[in-house]
Amino acid sequence: MKTVRQLLQGKGKDIHSIGPDARVFDALKLMAEKEVGALVVLENGKLAGIISERDYARKVILLGKSSHDIPVREIMTGKVVTVQPGQTVEECMAIMTNKRIRHLPVTEGERLVGLLSIGDLVKEVIAEQEQTIQQLESYIHR
Repeated sequence: MKTVRQLLQGKGKDIHSIGPDARVFDALKLMAEKEVGALVVLENGKLAGIISERDYARKVILLGKSSHDIPVREIMTGKVVTVQPGQTVEECMAIMTNKRIRHLPVTEGERLVGLLSIGDLVKEVIAEQEQTIQQLESYIHR
């Protein structure tokens, strides 16, 4: 099973972020441009939270608020679950399942080094399963 570090090496370390005082509308615009479902919120270069499409749907739309008026800090998730580069894909999947989250910032100490989505992890698990199937088929056909 791959580690987070190995997964990030293959995926790339692009991290899309926004500040806590930006308007929610600007966060949504950036998510659409980058084709991502969440942004990390950085304040003075440090992880302050995460904002996702789910936060927008539940904390803005359903409450009848306007994304033009609300700052990101008002709807972001402030207590962010993070993982370390040495953790395995399997551990990350368990964390996401147990916490019911879809994005995991990766930190080394206090430094943000990447962001994993549930899609990244599922893609990796499928690739590993395909490799195992090929190995088994090869073994059987000997």
